[in-house]
Amino acid sequence: MSEDLRCDFRQDETWRVFRIISEFVEGMEELCAVGPCVTVFGSARLKPSHKYYKKTVTIAKKLVKKGFNIMTGGGPGIMEAANRGAQEADGLSVGLNIELPFEQASNEYIDKLVTFHYFFVRKVMFLRHSVAFVLMPGGFGTMDELFEALTLIQTKRTKRFPVVLIGKDFWNRAIEWITRTMIRFKTISPEDTDLFIVTDSLKEAVDHIVENCGVPRLARKGQII
Repeated sequence: MSEDLRCDFRQDETWRVFRIISEFVEGMEELCAVGPCVTVFGSARLKPSHKYYKKTVTIAKKLVKKGFNIMTGGGPGIMEAANRGAQEADGLSVGLNIELPFEQASNEYIDKLVTFHYFFVRKVMFLRHSVAFVLMPGGFGTMDELFEALTLIQTKRTKRFPVVLIGKDFWNRAIEWITRTMIRFKTISPEDTDLFIVTDSLKEAVDHIVENCGVPRLARKGQII
């Protein structure tokens, strides 16, 4: 590699750092007034006719009525359902979209939309502006958010917050592997399984979040900066 090419590469890497910093700054400024949010994760592939899409609309409405706003990844499927439920209940509906090669379009039920280039910056914003996570059935991205949240709580890199998995027919086999295999191999401690709950009851999910977070003062749509 020539000296000129090495210099160009180092310069590109340096400017990437500035881009990352600017994305953090922009995200924090854009989201500073969103209020207490519950972030809902789940598959982008589930259609409005799917039972978990319908459950997501319902739980979003219930959470708004308890004083929370709703945040999602801003895309279709479960994300759309959560944003839809928030809007229909007159809560603030927030979407943190991500630039992807196949361009994930944002859904139509978002009041406050922020788009990110870097996944890791977006994930920090979810954690920074959420008081609880609700995870519906999803794919690799949903699993990524789940295990990162549990890792940060387990290692005390963030304060403990409610992590709620909804849908026993989807989650039970994964939880069985965690509770049996991981504990048997002593790669986690038995008490680590207390860092989340799994339920089919939307009431239990909402009650768990309220009990651990209190009842916040809701930031309405008119308060968006």
